[in-house]
Amino acid sequence: MASGSTAKADPKLARYSAERLAAARGENVPLTIAGWIRFVLRTIGILLLLLVFVPMHYAYRIFAYGSPFPMLFLRYTARVVGARTEIVGTPLRRDVFFISNHVSWLDILSMAGASGTAFVAKWELSQVPVIGWLCSLNRTVFVKREHRMGVAEQINALKEALQDNWSVTVFPEGTVTDGHSLLPFKSSMISVLEPPPPGVMVQPAVVDYGEHSEEIAWVGEESGLHNAMRVMARRGTFRLRIIYLEPFSPEDHHGRKAIAAKARKEIEEQLVANLGKPLRDYKHVVDAVRYKPPPGSPEA
Repeated sequence: MASGSTAKADPKLARYSAERLAAARGENVPLTIAGWIRFVLRTIGILLLLLVFVPMHYAYRIFAYGSPFPMLFLRYTARVVGARTEIVGTPLRRDVFFISNHVSWLDILSMAGASGTAFVAKWELSQVPVIGWLCSLNRTVFVKREHRMGVAEQINALKEALQDNWSVTVFPEGTVTDGHSLLPFKSSMISVLEPPPPGVMVQPAVVDYGEHSEEIAWVGEESGLHNAMRVMARRGTFRLRIIYLEPFSPEDHHGRKAIAAKARKEIEEQLVANLGKPLRDYKHVVDAVRYKPPPGSPEA
């Protein structure tokens, strides 16, 4: 638990429970008996969805390619976990490249359930039991951020996903935040739009967990499995708003950096409007997942 002097120095820590802080430090936070019951019941719910939708998906694939069942499965899986998803705006259904902020692995389940989009996600997520496999059903493109030599291969995978799935979502922050911050966008994965495929639009999107953002967020040194168990063991449900902003043509902007800057500006404006106050620096009592402020920066 944070000391009194630390909490006094940083009032934001008051909104974190002792368990949440311990999880962010990478410590194992045991579930309560009630938490274990909720976790087991939600796991059983997901298994039942698997028994229904996976056979339907593979049966459908015998006759046609564009199966709707992964989208339905991920939509209901997010609901079983506790998310009550509200869609604001209209997501384009095809020939669209979504650019979004990133808070949790639940972003992928809920956004795929809303639009059927494929994703680019960090490789570590593919190693989370069940969750990684669920994401792969919807043809998530897993990337290693530090694997610079594989960028061209990853861009080709993105192009294939864009052609086959009609839509692709990227999280250009390169990691998750706490819902109150927005990191600089990494434009390397937007290279697929340089030059843009004919007719493809870019649509910024914002995921907003409201008052539950910091509880749901996967930050610090917490493992993916631990976060999944902690979220699935929590009491009750939570609202998740996915706000789809106005799409724009990438041809109106010169290169991936300009496209990233345009999308980030619109996402930041929407986040500020949601919060009713300016965004804060991404600063926790522990380092963020794979993000360290550069030496000499004000956040370092």
